[in-house]
Amino acid sequence: MNMQRPKPWEAYRKVATQTATPAHLVLMLYDGAIGFLERALAGFECADARQLNQTVNNNIVRAQAIIVEMNATRNREAGGEISANFRRLYNYLNTRLREANHQKKKEPLQEAIMRLRVLRDSWAEMLRNGPDTPGRLAGEAEAGSFAQSAAA
Repeated sequence: MNMQRPKPWEAYRKVATQTATPAHLVLMLYDGAIGFLERALAGFECADARQLNQTVNNNIVRAQAIIVEMNATRNREAGGEISANFRRLYNYLNTRLREANHQKKKEPLQEAIMRLRVLRDSWAEMLRNGPDTPGRLAGEAEAGSFAQSAAA
């Protein structure tokens, strides 16, 4: 009989995503993408070439999936110019990550992590400042469309 042990972190993650606000889901998506990219960067330390390639590739692909989804679910109407800027940035990040993965180069990966951290930290600051923050409504319009996708 093969009984799987319960994984508390999976239950926590499921509850957290089901109860988070749309804006907090965006923060979680940024955290997820950054986490995958940090693991990809750590993969460059692997001595075994096969393990290095698998670690770097698998984690970059996971981060790209998050970025592609965030890009695809932007609220184009409500987001206006902000949405267009996010589209350009996400496309750029995806291009840099593709370069990092195909050429197994650290520099594009490091750049993507840095840019995502800036976005993540800005988003977290917006959440801390409360509902009267300028631009928050545009951000929440973006968050709403991101969150619908993330929750699915």
